[in-house]
Amino acid sequence: MTTISIWMIPILILCILLYGTLKRIPTYETFVEGGKEGINMSFSLIPFLVGMLVAISVFRASGALDFIVQLLNPLLSFLHFPSEVLPLAIIRPISGTAALGMTSDLISVYGPDSFVGRLAATIQGSTDTTFYVLTVYFGAVGIKKMGDALKVGLLADLIGIIAAVIVVTLVFGMK
Repeated sequence: MTTISIWMIPILILCILLYGTLKRIPTYETFVEGGKEGINMSFSLIPFLVGMLVAISVFRASGALDFIVQLLNPLLSFLHFPSEVLPLAIIRPISGTAALGMTSDLISVYGPDSFVGRLAATIQGSTDTTFYVLTVYFGAVGIKKMGDALKVGLLADLIGIIAAVIVVTLVFGMK
């Protein structure tokens, strides 16, 4: 199975080149033109990515994240939501890499079989990097108004977090 999967990409590329050659399409020139478009697309995304990464850094370094966690701590205790996981829930829609780092940290501190570890892993898998997705994909095609998509994406993330809490509590309990 591994040998087949290793050879699938080269075989797929070869099939595409053969098909293009049979259709009398200049495959190499088309490949080079596609590469140029990819590079231009990458350069057009850089301002959006830099803006998002700066905003994340400022949010974390300013202490705003810690302030929000402390402010919501009484409500989180009432809902039986561990306050340790709240930063992950806040960061996950913004940055997948930062969220993965937080999840790894929570699992290393509390253990993979703890409620916090299981909840963090489930949130990581059941939510998306909404701001990143909107920034990259909407930025790539030049869409500047993304209000409704942002609302729906954040609602989906909230539902994913609530579902993660319910499922982890029902399947594994609160320990």
